[in-house]
Amino acid sequence: MLLTGIAGVAWSLVVLPSFWADLQVSSVATHILVGEQLKPGIVESIAVRMDADPPSSLPYPSLVRARALIALRSAEEGLQGKGSHDLERRLTAAETKLKSSLMLDPADAFLWLLLYWVKNERDGFDAGNIRYLEQSYAAGPYEGWIALRRNRLALAIFPLLGEQLQQKVVAEFAGMVESDFTDDAARNLTGVGWPQRDRLLASLGGVRLVAREAFAKRLAYDGVKATVPGVDLPERMWR
Repeated sequence: MLLTGIAGVAWSLVVLPSFWADLQVSSVATHILVGEQLKPGIVESIAVRMDADPPSSLPYPSLVRARALIALRSAEEGLQGKGSHDLERRLTAAETKLKSSLMLDPADAFLWLLLYWVKNERDGFDAGNIRYLEQSYAAGPYEGWIALRRNRLALAIFPLLGEQLQQKVVAEFAGMVESDFTDDAARNLTGVGWPQRDRLLASLGGVRLVAREAFAKRLAYDGVKATVPGVDLPERMWR
């Protein structure tokens, strides 16, 4: 019994620190996923500790994904000037962890999108990276919260996309308006999507009238003259 007790204590000393570390990783990743801002230094300190920890022989997909999200946020902070001296290391770590997570769950549309972003940030834009964007749309073509980031990135390279993928991007834009992501859709149209404005606006024909009206009013508020199908705003709104 004494030996069993000693073994139990020894097991606790080995396992519990790892358990609490993994719990912290999962907690921070959840905050990142919902877009919360964390105190300066928290993400990078965890990212450095993750790199020092040996990988588990039995990786849990959710934990591997959480580590990938933290590595990505660390890279984003590096791009914002918070520790840009080791930006290459951060981007490399993010790419490695994203690929590890996708090996466990290749149907994760969000991580395919993040891998596309990381590859372009690390190596510069390469048309070959579009395949990661295609995988994202194939895995989750109607993911509203993913669209908030994906649609803008896709519109930025719209002429380089195949016709089938272009159709998905346009449908995604219409879906954003339909789902009342009015401000985001307006920014996409008037920003990177402006060269494709005719096609994007035409796609709104099947959107709920109330959503189309809200979108047209937002454009008018910004002083942007655009014809939204089925919506005729008073001339005074453009002044």
